[in-house]
Amino acid sequence: MKRFKLLFSVLLILAVLLAACGGSNDVNNNENMNENMNENMNNEPAPEPTDVPEPTEVPEMYPTDGLAGTEITFWHAMSSGVNLEGMDALVAKFNAENEYGISVVAVSQGRQGDLETAINGAIATGELPNLTMGFPNGLTRWYDLGVIAGLSDYIADPMVGLSEDVLAGIYAGPYSSGTLADGTQVGIPMHQSAQVIFYNNSYAEDLGFAAPPATSEEFKAQACAAAEFNNSDDDAENDGTGGLVYYPDASFVSPWIWAFGGEYVTEDGSAYDLNNSAVYDVAVFLKDLFDNGCTLTTPSYPNPEFAARQALFAVSSTAGIPFQGYAMSDVESTDVWSTIPFPGPDGTLAVNSFGQMIGVIESNADQDLASWLFLKWLTSPETQSEWVGYTGYFPSQDGVDVGTRATDDPIWGGALELLAVGQGEPNLPAHGSVRGEIRSAFFAVIEAADGDAIQAILDELNQTAADLVAETE
Repeated sequence: MKRFKLLFSVLLILAVLLAACGGSNDVNNNENMNENMNENMNNEPAPEPTDVPEPTEVPEMYPTDGLAGTEITFWHAMSSGVNLEGMDALVAKFNAENEYGISVVAVSQGRQGDLETAINGAIATGELPNLTMGFPNGLTRWYDLGVIAGLSDYIADPMVGLSEDVLAGIYAGPYSSGTLADGTQVGIPMHQSAQVIFYNNSYAEDLGFAAPPATSEEFKAQACAAAEFNNSDDDAENDGTGGLVYYPDASFVSPWIWAFGGEYVTEDGSAYDLNNSAVYDVAVFLKDLFDNGCTLTTPSYPNPEFAARQALFAVSSTAGIPFQGYAMSDVESTDVWSTIPFPGPDGTLAVNSFGQMIGVIESNADQDLASWLFLKWLTSPETQSEWVGYTGYFPSQDGVDVGTRATDDPIWGGALELLAVGQGEPNLPAHGSVRGEIRSAFFAVIEAADGDAIQAILDELNQTAADLVAETE
């Protein structure tokens, strides 16, 4: 019995050991199977690579390879002298060197008014040029008539458009004058001038002022000091002079409004806003100068009065710089004078930037593209440099190489620096008429009895401007 129990125990132990050994073999078998599966997977041939399609070439929006022999006509308002000479030289250079085989025929139409008359006549006959100079409100009016092409697609095109650097370099003032309310660009500025203030530094120093006025309050102090000095000296002929020459056309009023932190068109640029608080503040400021005897009027351009110290301040276009220089020479004045911006109450500075733009007149695809390519070249920084050398106009782009002109003519160079604070007048088609209404209103302002009367004048001005806009729609 004991032997049977012992034998049974031995058999039981052997059975357990065999079961344990059997489990180990199952694990090993699983590991081997996994290894075999991995080997089989690694040994399977890799799938054939899928062919990647060749990138589709994006067609050019404006192909230039078919422009050889295209002739375009350009009407401009450079009527004589160095302006006409410079324009003819640049057109000849483009014709000789452009890579497209485009030929430009440039035709002077006289002055800007003559050019506008010619374009209006050509619209009636249908015998239009391919490009034209024009002021912004003229280009806008012609665009509304379906004559001028929008330039936005050309400007943005990656092949024939303007580079980011060139576009960023165009001064905001003149460029924005060619931008419509919906963002369409109807022209590119050829050059610019600016409405600035001529300032007699020597006269001011003799009055005790070491620097030009930085605010409107300082401006009043200097203007009134000059008037008081002239009224109290021994020369009776200069009584009633000495301060600011007052001729309140739109070129005069606009930069004062901007310096006072305002604007006189609506935010979208589609209508006038000539009775807002900033315009009112400017009107009150100018009337205050008048009431205190700190302004004067002149029978014509104020160059002689400024040269004779009968005006400390005279508002002028930068195009008038040479003529003021001649007036100083005529009276053998050795006074130092300069150009300064319009100062506002908080030190905001502004000048009125304006100039002739160039627009493309719609014709056909090839001629429109050829016109754009010439326009792009003519307004490029490199060509602007040559144009400035011929004419003395200010460039419409920052960073244009002006050579030694700024150092040779410090007054011109000083005015060049003011372009950074330039803003442009509205491009509404009615603006030519509204400009005249602004002048009339601001002559009336200085005769107004009080603030309510001033506001009434501005309200009437704003309504008149709205009526004039409606007539053009």
